[in-house]
Amino acid sequence: MNDQMPIAAHSHVPVIRRLRRPELPVDTVELTRYLIGKTLVHDVREGRLSGRIVEAEAYPIGDAAAHAFRGPTVRNRSLFLDRGHAYVFFNYGVHWMMNVSSEKAGVGGGVLIRGLDPLEGIRQMEKNRSVSHLTDLTKGPGRLAMAMQIDKSLDGLDLCSLHSEFWLGTAAKPVGEIGITTRVGLSREAHRELRFYEQGNPFVSGPRKLLL
Repeated sequence: MNDQMPIAAHSHVPVIRRLRRPELPVDTVELTRYLIGKTLVHDVREGRLSGRIVEAEAYPIGDAAAHAFRGPTVRNRSLFLDRGHAYVFFNYGVHWMMNVSSEKAGVGGGVLIRGLDPLEGIRQMEKNRSVSHLTDLTKGPGRLAMAMQIDKSLDGLDLCSLHSEFWLGTAAKPVGEIGITTRVGLSREAHRELRFYEQGNPFVSGPRKLLL
């Protein structure tokens, strides 16, 4: 499979390529910031779904709010794979959510993808979400997972593999100013500023007061 693929729906957008693992920082917080502006792609039967990552949260080593905090289990073992693998889990029995593993193999850490700015496959995303308002499609981790057809079948996939239908790509355009705030909806470690987002982007989720 060719690792350089154009975003056909946006002719003005440069060609993107798959990110290679050596390009990913070996540190959860650094990787979170690095991923803002990069592209998340899912090649599905109906075509390509893709979007710019505009919001993400870091869940680093030793973080009591992280799924990896108590060590590896059957559920969270993908968080302990080498950086650049997908960890997909069902949240509160309501929706899927997706993380990128973020440390060396055997060390647990993850980056929760919270917001995408859609690039390709917008009509299919609308069908997946049963909505037509653009900013409702991928604003928030549950919404973006539904729009991008992310479910448990993608858990553990290598997002840097040339053979994966679910992958991380380079930035489609320059990223704007990056903001940093506390994370959303936590009771543990709630004071830590580990949420990164592209300022002014309408696909950033969370309370408006955090963006001021």
